[in-house]
Amino acid sequence: MRTERTAPRRLLAISSGGGHWDELVLLRDAFAGFDVTYATTMPGQPQRDGIEARIITDSNRNSRIALLRTAIDVLVLLVTLRPHTIVSTGATPGLIAVMLGKVLGARTVWVDSVANAEELSMSGRIARRGADLHLSQWAHLADERTRFMGSVL
Repeated sequence: MRTERTAPRRLLAISSGGGHWDELVLLRDAFAGFDVTYATTMPGQPQRDGIEARIITDSNRNSRIALLRTAIDVLVLLVTLRPHTIVSTGATPGLIAVMLGKVLGARTVWVDSVANAEELSMSGRIARRGADLHLSQWAHLADERTRFMGSVL
């Protein structure tokens, strides 16, 4: 009898640098069983954490050219990797990955930053419209579309 081995599902874990990256790294154990590719905007930060990562263009809503570069970087990454699942802790690059990934058929997870204690981040509010699973790290921000399952810090 021949048994087929199922290849691990591909997961893209993506975030901006700084605190968003730190929170993404804290989720590492949750990615067990996946073939994980990490992506971030800050060169050197992944190596500090002993992680190999793809570096993508950083951007925010104030620079349309940088936004376009980020979108192209993320699209190339998505088309190349074809991830089954995308997880992001924010901000703009993660939002772009979640939105484009959803269009390409990936399952998507958004974890809003713990820094957003009073309200969801702008990217988090947008991601809530399309993410398969939308999480806040603050119980009082949970509602019918946003779940609270604890915090990563």
